[in-house]
Amino acid sequence: MIDLERLDFAKGDGFVTVVCQDHRTGGVLMVARADREALERTIATSEMHYHSRTRGPWHKGATSGNVQRVVSLTADCDNDAVLARVIPVGPACHTGAVSCFGDAGEAGDATGALQQVVSSRQVSAGPTGESYTQRLLADRNLRLKKLGEEASELAVACADGDASRATAEAADLVYHAMVALTALGVEWHHVQRVLTERQQGTKASVKREA
Repeated sequence: MIDLERLDFAKGDGFVTVVCQDHRTGGVLMVARADREALERTIATSEMHYHSRTRGPWHKGATSGNVQRVVSLTADCDNDAVLARVIPVGPACHTGAVSCFGDAGEAGDATGALQQVVSSRQVSAGPTGESYTQRLLADRNLRLKKLGEEASELAVACADGDASRATAEAADLVYHAMVALTALGVEWHHVQRVLTERQQGTKASVKREA
């Protein structure tokens, strides 16, 4: 994960700066500070811990449930700052926003923000679910039925030449596809990665042909 012995805590009077980034969207969620103990707890629990100037040791999401699951911790070249790539369960900002940096922090990725919501519903879903997303996640037949319905509705809208309705139906299909994939342990950034790889493969083929 990271070699704490190599971090320069002394430069920051016992702390290092932590830049927290959404692993799925690449958006910057927040910037905080951590001492050695906070990072040790982060590594031990696989959830982000920080050190607040006002509250002291701070387990992100311990009260709100908006925890940040650690994917990786990487030190910068000076070993006095850490890039934390995480999968957030809920918003990062105390205002309820996805990122403390607003739209810029979300990298303009609406699907990334939607994935955060769907993932958070999966974590909190009960046997039957309370929200529509939770009901879909709890009922395999229901989510597959809705996925088929939305695909058919999009096809009909396209056949009718109704651009406005087709756009709305496409948004519905993306949402239901995201829920179905999340239930399988697949998140939207995995889909984006496949699309990127295919695009890069196409570019490489074009270059070879040229």
